[in-house]
Amino acid sequence: MHVLVAGAGWLGTALARALVARGDRVTGVRRDVARAALLREAGAVALVLDLAEPGAEDRIPADVEAVVACQAADGEGVPAYRRAYLDANRTLLEAARRLRVRTFVYTGSSGVFGQRDGSEVDEGSAPLPASPGNQVLAEAESLVLDAHGVRASVLRLSGLYGPGRMWPVDRVRSGRLALGPGDDTWMNFCHLRDAVSAIAAVLDRGEGGRVYHASDAQPARLREVVEWVAARLGIPAPRIPVGSAPAPLPSRRVRAERTRRELGLSLLYPSFREGVEAELSRPGEAER
Repeated sequence: MHVLVAGAGWLGTALARALVARGDRVTGVRRDVARAALLREAGAVALVLDLAEPGAEDRIPADVEAVVACQAADGEGVPAYRRAYLDANRTLLEAARRLRVRTFVYTGSSGVFGQRDGSEVDEGSAPLPASPGNQVLAEAESLVLDAHGVRASVLRLSGLYGPGRMWPVDRVRSGRLALGPGDDTWMNFCHLRDAVSAIAAVLDRGEGGRVYHASDAQPARLREVVEWVAARLGIPAPRIPVGSAPAPLPSRRVRAERTRRELGLSLLYPSFREGVEAELSRPGEAER
């Protein structure tokens, strides 16, 4: 099948590589010319295109059979979010409708859940965005799920990490994740390889109009993450300086059992521990 991977950055390039390896033909969309070479190295065709620009729809190949929308904003402000998650998705949905693609998968974010009480949220839970940016993400989900004439679904991703993006380790090293006030906050993770498997499964077996989750099986409290990573690195667990008041973080436990059951998925990394250990075991990674 010819799959268009829109926003082929870190996640999209890994997805392109996996789809090519299983025999699909992939066109990857990027805004910048400089990084298009990574797509070609993965075996994909690189299409340099800003999907939020007028006329972008006309440059999408006419023989595309499936679309994965995994583009990311190029900034933190609401305007950047609207370009990436609303304007670009409108372009992709219009192209998908015109080309009558088999399926459309939008990789959203568990950031649409802004709960701070540690409650569980699953695929059927209503979004509760707690910031203007996450409100845009919730609007993007509605845009995709309400699209007429397109078999579209949403896959919400929890905190992605993996090769080249080991933020749980980097933040413990730097002290940005530390023990102290708020360290009972619940965190949710998904390794890159499990995210790629989930996207491929939604492409192959997902149903239109459905919401799916890509999140590991064991949400963890922030203090567990800090203590485990620090012990693995052989460093003291960092602590928030006395008198500091860190900004409150969302605290919710993202469940994905229904997704794994319906799509027949098994996790390579059931918790952050297995995933982080696998990456730290790579030569040189623990000392990076």
